[in-house]
Amino acid sequence: MHLASGVDPHLADLSNKLIYSAMAVYLIAMFAHMFEWTFGSKGAVAVRSAEQANLAETVAAANEPAKAAKKVTVTVASASGGTTTLTRTALADAGATVVTSGRDEAEEIDGPGAAGTSEKGDLAGRIAVSLTVLGALLHAGAVLTRGLSVMRWPWGNMYEFSCAFGLTMVLAYLGLLAAKKKVRWLGLPVMVAVLLILGLAVSVLYTDSEQLVPALHSYWLAIHVSTATICGGAFYAAFVATLLFLGKDRYDQRIELGLTTGPFNTPASIWQRLPAAGSLDKLSYRINAMVFPLWTFTIIAGAIWAEAAWGKYWEWDPKETWSFITWVAYAAYLHARATAGWKGRKAAYLALLAFACWLFNFYGVNIFVTGKHSYAGVG
Repeated sequence: MHLASGVDPHLADLSNKLIYSAMAVYLIAMFAHMFEWTFGSKGAVAVRSAEQANLAETVAAANEPAKAAKKVTVTVASASGGTTTLTRTALADAGATVVTSGRDEAEEIDGPGAAGTSEKGDLAGRIAVSLTVLGALLHAGAVLTRGLSVMRWPWGNMYEFSCAFGLTMVLAYLGLLAAKKKVRWLGLPVMVAVLLILGLAVSVLYTDSEQLVPALHSYWLAIHVSTATICGGAFYAAFVATLLFLGKDRYDQRIELGLTTGPFNTPASIWQRLPAAGSLDKLSYRINAMVFPLWTFTIIAGAIWAEAAWGKYWEWDPKETWSFITWVAYAAYLHARATAGWKGRKAAYLALLAFACWLFNFYGVNIFVTGKHSYAGVG
């Protein structure tokens, strides 16, 4: 009966089982990342700073006077709330990462990472990454079997798109790790988000595997929706980096003012183990700048598909309108980054607004607004 309608119930059931299996593995990975942060030595930054301070003295004594005069000092907040002044030369010789903040061109040093100097924390982080890879394989298997169950691309409704969106978030994170970027700190927010997305997908957005309406029978489905999901996963990674930049920048400002107590300073060890505010800011900008052309292509591909399906390239359908609003928001952010006086926090707020537009374009428009894209709504 199901096969006659073009649906293989066995593959559809396998897809559901794989999604739940992936969620279970992601949950364990989330706890492993939590253990990584917990085991991370609270004194990691203080110990690291003390070691580098000693190294700074050694290097300063060994260097020539002319070279020493060119050194740039770096102030690092310690776990106890105090500060340690290092030299850029010493930090470079020690292999530390030094960046320039956008606030006042002060030099900053990246934190040691979620695990700090704890071997247990590092082991928990490595286990978390391994579990994330396993979860991604199960997740990819679920998306693949969902498509095979009806022999089409597996993103014809919100449930399927949510599953694909969650997968691209995880793959974006693993891709940054594969590129040797020190972004293991991104693992916890990615696991939390993908669990929320998949939880919402299986509980609220679930739709039985079925064939598509005629308008979706096009190769543009693979092109347009694939690029949209890739953009979503990358935009989320940039969104997390932007949020953490704002928090880290605020923490650094409080330390500079001598405000070492208060609710915002309570997780001091966490803030100090994160990358420098400048590093987070640059990571967010680079991801958004890299993905923006792909988002532009996504909108163009959607317009071409619309002309093939409905006879018009653009009709200001709610989905089209909010896709354009999202494009404008990200364009404004990138323009602001290239304009003097709009770096740092001001540009970061624009990045958050742009991602909010993208998120509403998916969930808000699809659930609450009726339009020509409503056929992809909740089943």
